[in-house]
Amino acid sequence: MAGKADSVRTILYALGANLAIAAAKTAAAIFTGSSAMLAEAIHSFADSGNQGLLLWGMRQAKRPPSPEYPLGWGKALFYWSFMVALVLFSLGGLFSLYEGWHKLAHPEPIKYAWLAVGILVFGLAAETVSLRACLHEVAKVQGKRTLWRWFRESRQSELVVILGEDLAALLGLALALLSILLTVFTGNPAWDALGSMAIGAVLIVVAVMVGIEIKALLIGQSADPEVVARMQEFLAAQPRVETVFRVVTLQLGTSLMVSVKAKLKARTARELVDTINRIEVATRAAFPEIQWLFFEPDVAD
Repeated sequence: MAGKADSVRTILYALGANLAIAAAKTAAAIFTGSSAMLAEAIHSFADSGNQGLLLWGMRQAKRPPSPEYPLGWGKALFYWSFMVALVLFSLGGLFSLYEGWHKLAHPEPIKYAWLAVGILVFGLAAETVSLRACLHEVAKVQGKRTLWRWFRESRQSELVVILGEDLAALLGLALALLSILLTVFTGNPAWDALGSMAIGAVLIVVAVMVGIEIKALLIGQSADPEVVARMQEFLAAQPRVETVFRVVTLQLGTSLMVSVKAKLKARTARELVDTINRIEVATRAAFPEIQWLFFEPDVAD
């Protein structure tokens, strides 16, 4: 059975790495005048803000149900995750494309290029630590699935966002490093501008991919397919369950709403009620993420 990922730990790792990298990149961008470095600095500051939004979303998602919000605030986490994708697209991707296009039209030489190279190498090391921490948490819930399949099926929006950000950051740093080195060795500042545009394209692609996944959760997606399969197996194995007709789930942030229809072995109304109660208690114990559980019985002949 898959474990439970520590999303807060993953976000804090990413936040610490991005703040350190953003400060270093900003200093390097000022000294060198590199367009790719400035794009990377904006990207890191945007990522830092994104992690703050995710932490805020996780806090909001813990609000209890109320008459106005009878199912709770769990989906607030999906909303803020979607906002992160928009920030990554607008502040990160579009700004990088604009900056690259501007420098391509008005090229400027890079100063202190080796300072920029050193900062980028530091950034690659810091982002690698952040990505490693993220992958460690993903492995707890990934099971036997490939990373791509987990990305498509995961219902932990905050992990999906952090993984997308970390991968985009690493690729962006590699592109910035390559563009600056090409600029140094060829003497052509156009490489720096093209590097900024390439970073922008990467950020936009990642933002769109993350946004598509979060959109499904906002609309109303079921629980993780592996969780649903385990739930069906668990219910079918209960002593007085003859047939499980349907298990309907809805992901509400980190919690679940579950509706079950099953044929039960019960001779009297009292026995039927006791059976349903025992199954509900056992199911909640096996799947503590269930917040709402509705059971529709069908009595065996």
